[in-house]
Amino acid sequence: MSEQFLENRVYRKYTLWFVYACVIYSIIGFSWGALMGGIADFRHFVDHRLHGNLIVRAHTHVNLLGWVEMAIFAGVYYIIPRIVHRPMYSITLMKVHFYIHNIGLIGMVVLFTVAGIIGGTASVSLSPEEVEAAVRPWLATMGMFGSLVLLANLIWGYNIFRTCIGWEKDRQ
Repeated sequence: MSEQFLENRVYRKYTLWFVYACVIYSIIGFSWGALMGGIADFRHFVDHRLHGNLIVRAHTHVNLLGWVEMAIFAGVYYIIPRIVHRPMYSITLMKVHFYIHNIGLIGMVVLFTVAGIIGGTASVSLSPEEVEAAVRPWLATMGMFGSLVLLANLIWGYNIFRTCIGWEKDRQ
């Protein structure tokens, strides 16, 4: 293809960073799943302790928002400019999307895990109401990180939409 905009170094770099993130999250997610399934005490903890299932949610988010979404983002960032024969509307939005999504996802995963560990271990000696009170602030903070992931997805959608419908840009 002769379109020079596809040779933009920053565009290629960030498209590949989405691919690299996909690979990293897939290895983390698959390993995490194998450990949860293969270690009986771990499996019992996440299956039977109050809020232990939050650790499963962390694993799920690594897989879905990590490896699956990152693969989709990379693929769409790669293919759309080739389909519409013009560069991405904004490489800056592409970069912002990458960082906000990863910060949000990592925050969600860490806080889901911490809340699951706190809830699961506290459930041995505390009442369900006390366990819920201990976990609540962690989940509230996790929700803020989830909002970052949502924001990143909106940025991605806007950037893709503007690229697809066309736009005028001073090319100097």
